[in-house]
Amino acid sequence: MSVTWPSSSSSAGRPLRGIKVLDASRILAGPYCAMLLADLGADVIKVEPPAGDETRRWGPPFLGETAAYYFVANRNKWDLMLDLKQPGDRATMRELIRQADVVIHNYTGERARGFALDYESVRAVNDQAICLSISGFGATESDRRGYDVIVQALGGLMSVTGPDAGPPSKVGVAISDIATGLYGALGVVAALAARAAAGKGTSVEVSLYDATLSLLTNQAMNWLLSGEVPQRHGNDHPNVSPYGLYVTGDGDIVLAVATDVQFAALCTALGCPALAGDERFLHNSDRVRHRRELRDELEARLAAQDAAAWSAELDRHGIPNGVVRSVAEALNAPESRSVSYVDHDAYGRIPQVLSPIRIDGEYLGPYLPPPERDEHRNLITGKAAEDD
Repeated sequence: MSVTWPSSSSSAGRPLRGIKVLDASRILAGPYCAMLLADLGADVIKVEPPAGDETRRWGPPFLGETAAYYFVANRNKWDLMLDLKQPGDRATMRELIRQADVVIHNYTGERARGFALDYESVRAVNDQAICLSISGFGATESDRRGYDVIVQALGGLMSVTGPDAGPPSKVGVAISDIATGLYGALGVVAALAARAAAGKGTSVEVSLYDATLSLLTNQAMNWLLSGEVPQRHGNDHPNVSPYGLYVTGDGDIVLAVATDVQFAALCTALGCPALAGDERFLHNSDRVRHRRELRDELEARLAAQDAAAWSAELDRHGIPNGVVRSVAEALNAPESRSVSYVDHDAYGRIPQVLSPIRIDGEYLGPYLPPPERDEHRNLITGKAAEDD
C-alpha cells in the first residue's frame, strides 16, 4: 500500500511547514491540537471512522448536514475515512504512520492497542514518530471516557465556578478540552525540537484531568498552602478586590483593580476619594476581607451612570474595566481581528476564529476549509471511495 501525503503551497513560510501530522483523534481536544499545528504550517491528514467525527452531528446549528461544532477544530486538514477493523484500512494506517512525523490519537487502553495507535505499536512502525496520546484520565486507563463536563466536575473546576449561593457551574466553553489541545500542541512542538537534537521520536501524553488540575492555578495553590478548600465567589476574585462584576445604573461593568494605586484612582473617578483612606479598604488584603462592604460602597456610586459612561470615565483614569459583551459583540468589536474566512466548495465562505498566534506580526489565516468526510481519499490513496 502506498499513500501520498498532501501538502498545500499556502502553508509556505509557516514554522511547521513540511511536518506531517496524522490526526486519528475525534471530538475536540485532539482535533483542536492538530488544527493548531496545521495553522502553524504542518500537513495534517485527519482520519475519520466510518461514522465520521462525532462533532459532525453535534447540532443545531448546522451548515448543510454538518454541525457548526465540527467547523471549530478541523480547518487546514486533509480527510480520509478508514475502518480500522478492516485489514486493508489498517494497512493504509500503518503506511500513514510510517510516513508521519506526528501521530495524534485519543483512544485508550485496549482500543488504542487494537488499532495499533499506542506508542509501542507506532514505534515499531516508525521510531522517528512523535506519538501524542490524549485521554480523559491517562493513556493507561482501560477505556474510561472523559468528556469535558465530567472532567470539569471531577477536576474541581466546577466547585469554584458559579454564584456563591448557587450550584456549581461549568465554564461556558469546553475549557478542559481546549486546554488539553493546547498542552498537546505544546508537547508536540517540544518533542519535535528534542527530536531535531536527539534524532529519535518519543511519546507525549496529555489527559483532560491533568490539564484541568493545571487550570486551577491560584485556587490550587490557595488550598495547598492554607489547607482551606476554595469556595465559589461568583464573579469575584478569591485573592483580589475589587475584581469582578459590578452593577451600574444601567447594565454591568467588570473592574480589575489589582493595586492600591489603582484603587485610589478608582475612588477618585467615582467621586469618593476619601474611600481609599477607609481602614477597611487600605490594602488589597483588607479589601478582600471586606469585599461585601466594598461592593455596597462602589455600587452606590456606580448607580449614578450606565456601564458605558462609567467605562469611558474609568478609561480616562487608567482603571482596567470592561462592559460585558455578547459573543456577537465581542467578535464584531473594533479590536477584534480574529475572524477570517475560507472558501468551501459546498458551503461557500466559512467563517473561522483564528489562532491568536502572530508570526512576524501576521495572523495565520486559514488555507484549507474543514473537510468533508473522506474528501481526499483519491488524493491520498489514489483510489476513489466507490472503488473500495
